[in-house]
Amino acid sequence: MGRRQRPPPAGLGFRALATTSSGFAWSLGRPDNHVSLEEALAHMRAVVRAVDVPVSADFEGGFAVEPEGVASNVRAAAATGIAGISVEDSTGDVARPLFDFSLAVERVRAARRAVDASGSGVVLTARSEGFIVGQPDLRETLRRLVAYAEAGADCLYAPGIRTRDEIATVVGAVAPRPVNVLVGSDFATVAELAELGVRRISVGGALARAAWAGFLAAAREIADRGTFTNLARAVAFSEINALFGSE
Repeated sequence: MGRRQRPPPAGLGFRALATTSSGFAWSLGRPDNHVSLEEALAHMRAVVRAVDVPVSADFEGGFAVEPEGVASNVRAAAATGIAGISVEDSTGDVARPLFDFSLAVERVRAARRAVDASGSGVVLTARSEGFIVGQPDLRETLRRLVAYAEAGADCLYAPGIRTRDEIATVVGAVAPRPVNVLVGSDFATVAELAELGVRRISVGGALARAAWAGFLAAAREIADRGTFTNLARAVAFSEINALFGSE
């Protein structure tokens, strides 16, 4: 059977989509940051094939430490048909959660070279993760984002910033490069972020968490009470099936 041309959420009218490292890992029964490079690339190819809108890929830390490895992996990702890719500066090491500044900048510069060499036109987003890895230092975040812009990042992203002042400061610091803001809870609206100069908005794993909230509520009710009232709130089988049905 063929597939519909615009399955959700593209079918809801979104003009671009993005993968989420956490949502993908959870779908495999693993915690975030526990998928392989090969699995991530296969996921990118699958999402790109499934929709007819641009897809930006969460590429975690580039699946490498050294710039040469980041470049090689970014080239492989660009070949999947994605329209954008993000590379972050977190290490996964609690003791030293961010790559040293000079190494972090070189990793972005290497990713830039790889994108250019691919001829793909992929949009490169550089992420500074301090606010979500226990180092919410705005001054250091700004230093890194400005350096990443100078190293060739097309878009800058500091997940975890939330206040109007933080967001406006980041937007001003890297202008005219666009800024991406992560929205994982109800702290702003699209219109409010646009007013601050934000050009892109990501929800990260929040949509996956929202789906898991419904799943866990229904499963816990069955396990704890032996009742099924949450299942009555589910979207109709036929509606979901139609979204993924034949053309």
